[in-house]
Amino acid sequence: MTSIQIFDGSDTIGGNKIYIEENGKGIFLDFGLNFKKHGKFFQEFLNWRRSRGIFDLLQLNLLPKLNIYRKDIIPSDYDISSFPNLNINAILLSHAHLDHFGNIGLLRPDFPIVASPITLTLIKGIIDCSTAALGSDAAYFSPRIAMEDNRVFKADNYTDIGRNLICTDSFPDSLRKYLTSTVKQRKKFEVGTISHINDFPLDIEVKAFEVDHSILGATAYLLSGENTIAYTGDFRLHGKRGWKSKEFIKKAKNASVLIIEGTRATSEERIESEELVYENCLKIAENASGLIIADFSARNFERLDIFKKIASNIGRKLIITSKDAFLLNAIEKAEGVDRLRDLLIYGELKITQPNWEKYLNEKRDLDYVDPTKISKNQENYLLCFSFFDMKNLLDIKPNQGTYIYSSSEAFEEESEFDFVRLNNWLKYLGFDIHGFEVIEEGNRLKPKFSEGYHASGHASKSDLINTVENIDPDVIVPVHTENPAWFSENFDNVVILKENKKYTI
Repeated sequence: MTSIQIFDGSDTIGGNKIYIEENGKGIFLDFGLNFKKHGKFFQEFLNWRRSRGIFDLLQLNLLPKLNIYRKDIIPSDYDISSFPNLNINAILLSHAHLDHFGNIGLLRPDFPIVASPITLTLIKGIIDCSTAALGSDAAYFSPRIAMEDNRVFKADNYTDIGRNLICTDSFPDSLRKYLTSTVKQRKKFEVGTISHINDFPLDIEVKAFEVDHSILGATAYLLSGENTIAYTGDFRLHGKRGWKSKEFIKKAKNASVLIIEGTRATSEERIESEELVYENCLKIAENASGLIIADFSARNFERLDIFKKIASNIGRKLIITSKDAFLLNAIEKAEGVDRLRDLLIYGELKITQPNWEKYLNEKRDLDYVDPTKISKNQENYLLCFSFFDMKNLLDIKPNQGTYIYSSSEAFEEESEFDFVRLNNWLKYLGFDIHGFEVIEEGNRLKPKFSEGYHASGHASKSDLINTVENIDPDVIVPVHTENPAWFSENFDNVVILKENKKYTI
């Protein structure tokens, strides 16, 4: 008997937590952070108390009430022993976006993580070069130590524990070495196992397929047991690797169940592609004077390649941040491609250099460029900055420039405020802005976005229809969408699962 149970992500974009069980043994498809739910209670200066472990998250129903979490983050005044204890064989991770992996770090360490080599590298690299929040520390974690009052914890800053990682594809020794080492100053690093999916005894047969998305390493899965279940993860058909998504669709044909993302199920259709993004951004860059800033999603390295090509075509040097450089160096361990070649690194003015940056400089001979040098020759550079890097422009002192916004639109009112602030920065510094403008609507300021400078990481409405028709499943289960009813309106065999409800095939 096979069953599907969605614990999160059934009617929101992100937060996927999908449990597949067959004959008492199960697999989770993703275990992500649900930004929309968290945003109801928390924001930048009001966050959940890490010192209380997962107490706040359970009390506010931001985590499913299951007995599957690390013992070191369960405070003594919260008893989870009566919660269901699922028999989890593994976590299948689709890609390295927080809304898909941002709660994996809360799970018990005996659950291995299955993912593509690039995704495993990225989730480790993200922890390496940041102060990882409890929950997003998926590849390894620092155990929590109970204080004298055992309702509160502190992090063990001397020990890291590596999780058991399973690669969906072959991997070189350089990747194994990277995944079993730490760039942080720890006295002890307990290494987890690294294995290939063919060498790990999963109770359900799993086949992994690379698909196109706005981040490298995105993976769809086919689970074969008594029934065949296809899971798209996040995917698209209009990107550079759209053919990969089409290959998965062919392999998934006639699956018993299709669990499909529907981010853009009711969005307006538009002509889009990465090639169109390149052409439009190139036109702006060719006519730009002064400094050019390209702003795109973090870890969208396909978009980075586009701006690298643009910079080369117009005779400029591309500058990236040191954190981007660190992650590019990391994914080289998985794919063997040197994406740092011919790139400059922004030399941020700061007091100390973090350990991850010291590690990077020991491994690579990088070309840092000082803000004063940029300031004197602004017409020679194309700088990859986001809203959170704007403060560094004060050191560059741009006298004029062109800003190109090449990322997703704002989905929430809180993020709309960021665009108003971004607009203030850019206007103050005299930039010519492309990709968005700030307008007044309903007695408040909000951003209005221009088409042609960004290609979504998600399948369009027509591509969703084509995907379903080509796979032709017996049952369709929509996830990662705010409009699951759209599927019922367009297809007959749709099962809309409410959270925690089990569907037996």
